[in-house]
Amino acid sequence: MAFVNWLKRNLVVLAGLLTLGYLLLPNVVVTVFSFNAPKGRFNYEWQRFSTNAWKDPCGVSGMCGSLSLSLQIAVWATIGATTLGTMIAFALVRYRFRARGAVNALIFLPMAMPEVVMAASLLTLFLNMGARLGFWTILIAHIMFCLSFVVTAVKARVMSMDPRLEQAAQDLYAGPAQTFLRVTLPIAAPGIAAGALLAFALSFDDFIITNFNAGSTVTFPMFVWGSAQRGTPVQINVIGTAMFVVAVLLVLASMAVGNRRTKQKAQALVGS
Repeated sequence: MAFVNWLKRNLVVLAGLLTLGYLLLPNVVVTVFSFNAPKGRFNYEWQRFSTNAWKDPCGVSGMCGSLSLSLQIAVWATIGATTLGTMIAFALVRYRFRARGAVNALIFLPMAMPEVVMAASLLTLFLNMGARLGFWTILIAHIMFCLSFVVTAVKARVMSMDPRLEQAAQDLYAGPAQTFLRVTLPIAAPGIAAGALLAFALSFDDFIITNFNAGSTVTFPMFVWGSAQRGTPVQINVIGTAMFVVAVLLVLASMAVGNRRTKQKAQALVGS
């Protein structure tokens, strides 16, 4: 009876932990097989423990080049989508203009549209414009499909902002630029950061839209797909594990910074 009561009290926590474990299980498998030494070309069965792949992560021809290209595209796509998405989000929330409702609805179309349809549409656009498929077409395509996710994240943050804070800054003789940089931007920063991180992850991970608009350019997801046809080198697991660890460290660092700021604010309130 005591166990049943304990289970009822902690059922939500247990369900959350099981769900989290289910989501993280593929990452655990990738990490474990990054230390494998397969006998053949395919890294699907455990053979023996080895750190050779970690010692030479660029041992596979072309892999690190495709990884570098994917990182460059993801960074520039994040900058472009975050800049444009932030401006669009502020315009949709703060201003009234013609066709505002239509723009608001059209923003969500790339998220609802199948990626194959969007990829084919972008390819048709580039071919009709006579553009040469490669780095720039991939970058433009990534900015276009990441834009909606950034607008959604930033818009939710802007809608929750208290306009009285900006009015108070203006009452204290702060100009428009000072009000934006010292009041508006810091408050909207969590939403902007969330949109930027989401855009980076989507851009780095994308395969379908990239495959349609890449031409002869090979990004890291395309390299992984091509390698899977003839073999899966262990170095792919190494890169995947390293990216996962970096992402976890960034999240932990942001949480630590947030907790530190919260404690500092609490101490300042107590001191005052």
